[in-house]
Formats: sequence, structure tokens, C-alpha cells
Amino acid sequence: MTALSVQAIDLHYGAAQALKSVSLECKPNRITAVLGRNGVGKSSTLRAITGVHNITAGDITFGTEILRKAPPYKRARMGLAYVPQGREIFPLLTVRENLQTGFASVARADKNIPPYIFELFPVLKSMLNRRGGDLSGGQQQQLAIGRALVTRPKVLVLDEPTEGIQPSIIKDIGRALQFLRDEKGMTILLVEQFLDFCREIADDIYVMDRGEIQHAGPASDLDLPEVRRHLMV
Repeated sequence: MTALSVQAIDLHYGAAQALKSVSLECKPNRITAVLGRNGVGKSSTLRAITGVHNITAGDITFGTEILRKAPPYKRARMGLAYVPQGREIFPLLTVRENLQTGFASVARADKNIPPYIFELFPVLKSMLNRRGGDLSGGQQQQLAIGRALVTRPKVLVLDEPTEGIQPSIIKDIGRALQFLRDEKGMTILLVEQFLDFCREIADDIYVMDRGEIQHAGPASDLDLPEVRRHLMV
């Protein structure tokens, strides 16, 4: 059984090809990490999955639904949530208002903030009336994850969740993702460059280079020389 399947997708930016026959599988209730150096196509893969950019070949399947032409808002309603690189919270809205923007894709009965979000990230509860722009980078990342969780996702997609974040909050984010997998049954796909973070929380890994998947396997493969050479700067 597969929660999310990417099948030989290509993606172009004009005449430039960013992805070349990329395939990956996200199994239910597991954390899948996509790793690689800067500029190898990791973020482009997530943009293709979430519908931010249209693919030019291949298919993307979410459960039994083919997403090839589905716009981002339909993917969100299906249960696919995206935490983009750079967080992209609304700096002039309060923390509460930022979280409430997640209501757009849920049914009327679910237009509330799940209490477990504040259990995972207590700082958000204490800062509900503060503007998003007043939060630190790490707190904004927690807010961005919380906003995605408000949509009640089946699959949570994160782009570089540890980028520019202090170590203590990286640990909090790692614990939160493990909780979502183990206690909420969520499937998680993340792009990362922090190997120790992936080694600690990921179940499965894919390594990219030059727009292609070069290796797929368990997280323990991060210690293999043939894997590490694709990650060396």
C-alpha cells in the first residue's frame, strides 16, 4: 500500500529540465526523506507533488487519485499539506490568524485548531495574539507546520524544515514529526540536508543528484559510501 506515489515525472522551467524521470513512494505511517546537494531538484519534486508547478511527463498518485492536473487547492482538500521552504507565514497576521488560514480547505465542522498542535508547539499558544513577523525563525517554522496541521492532512510535505533553525527547536520539530507518524498515523515527506536529523527520524530515504533519483533505501543507508558521495559538497 502506498500513500503517495511519484511515477517517472519530468518537470521543466521553460527550456530547462529540472526533474528527469523521478520516481518515489511514500508508504503510510512512515517518514520519507529526500536528500541531496543544493540545486539537484529536491524542492522541485515537492512543488510538483503539491501542484505548485505542473509536471511535463509521468504521474503522481495520492491514494487512488491521480493528481497530474489537479490544482494545489484540490490537493489540499484531498489531504496533502505543504510546509514550503522559507515558511511563508503571513507576517502582519497574528499567530491565531495564521493558523486560521488553514481553515480554507476543511469542512465547516473542522474549522477549529486541533489542541494537539499546542501540545506539540506550546509557544504558539502563548503567542496567539502576536504578529507572525514578530516570531523568531524557529517559532515561525513551528507556526508554518501548525498551519499545515490545521488542514487535517493525510500526508504532510515539508521543504527544509530545519533550515536556519536553532538546535533546540530542531529537536522539537523532530519529536513533533515522530509524534505525527506514531500517534496520528500521518505519512510525512520531507526534503532535508541535515543528515543527522534524517538519520534520527526518517524511515526511508531517496538521494537526488542532477534532477534524478540516485539511491533509494532505508535511512540506515545514509552511512554507505556510495550514498554519502552524492551528499558531499
